[in-house]
Amino acid sequence: MIVLNKPAGLLSVPGRGDAMQDSLASRVQAAYPEALIVHRLDLATSGLIVMARGAAHHRTLSLAFQGRAVEKRYIAVVAGDPDAEAGSVDLPLICDWPNRPRQKVDHALGKPSLTRWRVLAREGGRSRLELEPVTGRSHQLRVHLAEIGHAILGDPLYALPADRDAAPRLLLHAAALSLPHPTSGERLNLRSEAPF
Repeated sequence: MIVLNKPAGLLSVPGRGDAMQDSLASRVQAAYPEALIVHRLDLATSGLIVMARGAAHHRTLSLAFQGRAVEKRYIAVVAGDPDAEAGSVDLPLICDWPNRPRQKVDHALGKPSLTRWRVLAREGGRSRLELEPVTGRSHQLRVHLAEIGHAILGDPLYALPADRDAAPRLLLHAAALSLPHPTSGERLNLRSEAPF
């Protein structure tokens, strides 16, 4: 496996069209052609990504992610000051088709989505949170935080204009991954400091 620290502004995998071909996966595959992407981060999110070296390891790692044997922690700076020190957001999510790539809460058709959060610091009108996505839906952390009134600063899709403009980038970083090694099964605890 290969563990990478993706910068904000770089795609995890190539997108559609010639202008969207540069990505973390394509850069890694230039040096390691057998490397396969196991999971993704949004373009605007930085932090830890794991790639598998070969199909057998890809299967093993993908099953670990699907079976929730992987624990993920993110650091985010959000608007406002939560009323509690910790909590969870349990709101079902679905793609907002007319406004893709946006996602939205939909109690009738959305897929179950759960995020746990904990306050790390209160910074005068903004808060630094540790986030644990129990499920892994597209934009889950971003939508859930916006829905409870604490949008992630710098978020161009879900934050109010003042909160969007309060940071030069989305202040969301994949800071920790804990997962079983694909061959030995040994538990690996990977860390990356948030760059903000």
